[in-house]
Amino acid sequence: MTDTAVAGGELPGEPGTSAGKIRVIVAKAGLDGHDRGAKVVARALRDAGVEVIYTGLHQTPEQIVAAAIQEDVDAVGLSVLSGAHMTLFPRVIELLKEQGAQDIVVFGGGIIPDADIAELSRLGVAKIFTPGASTTEIVAWVNDTLARRQLSPGGTTPDTPRCPPRPGPMASAIVSDPSQADDNCG
Repeated sequence: MTDTAVAGGELPGEPGTSAGKIRVIVAKAGLDGHDRGAKVVARALRDAGVEVIYTGLHQTPEQIVAAAIQEDVDAVGLSVLSGAHMTLFPRVIELLKEQGAQDIVVFGGGIIPDADIAELSRLGVAKIFTPGASTTEIVAWVNDTLARRQLSPGGTTPDTPRCPPRPGPMASAIVSDPSQADDNCG
């Protein structure tokens, strides 16, 4: 299911085109079947002008990363209520790095202990929203963080190619021109 918006959420680029919009995947990884919060966040982001791709329930990290790369998103938002956050978030980040897509921001939410939030942050998760976070707070963070990244010298813009894929199990599914890689590819 894909929800897209027609206004707001603009990034530098051609106004009114998908190239100038923030694009986010909202995903439910693993066996967690509770998706109401993810759908509420997806709708709030969409209503704020962000292009949202909702993956649905029971996605593997591999499916989420493949969709993120195929959809050329700026961020992946994971919703994890199952307690598997210390497995799922690091795996998504690892797969993004393997595919040369470490410029995709990973954030998420769920019932996650403070000690685990600190560790997830150390591993590269940009932000964790816990129960009680408002959709206004989440939308503001997404807009601020992704717009700032787009404008920063090391950030990507709609005209900047992604890093080339790294050898890995999904590398053959990604088509990229390695000669267009920038110095930010790690």
